Amino acid sequence: MMALLQRVRHARVDVAGRVVGEIGPGLLVFLCAERGDTEAQGEKLLAKILKLRIFSDAAGKMNHNVQNIDGHGQMGGLLVVSQFTLAADVSGGNRPSFTTAAVPDEGRHLYEYFVKQAQAVHPIVQTGQFAADMQVHLVNDGPVTILLRVSPPDCVPR
Repeated sequence: MMALLQRVRHARVDVAGRVVGEIGPGLLVFLCAERGDTEAQGEKLLAKILKLRIFSDAAGKMNHNVQNIDGHGQMGGLLVVSQFTLAADVSGGNRPSFTTAAVPDEGRHLYEYFVKQAQAVHPIVQTGQFAADMQVHLVNDGPVTILLRVSPPDCVPR
């Protein structure tokens, strides 16, 4: 399971001209489930995302996480967007192959499980819409963009 994180000043997702998810400062999380991924991997990935110190302190060093973005208890938001194209393989030519991505039912289950777990432990969680044509609007802060991957069997980040 993998996630592409972008530290944002604000972000939103539109579907058919309607806002379906929106946050202020926080993390835009593009989430990809691959074949064989498990709920345990999603839990490990979420734990890593919540603890990742990528928000700046007063000295400009990355010392704060999304649960305390300013060092004074301010929570950042999570905007979780399904993104199967992170599994793209272009090694065989110019047209991407997505054979390692989870099949839609499996991907939906793992996405929804991840979101449910995030909502249980973090107060500001918004989402995109699974399998929809989404327009994602964001202001990347920094810019800071980080790829995280958790793989079986022991769920240790690669």
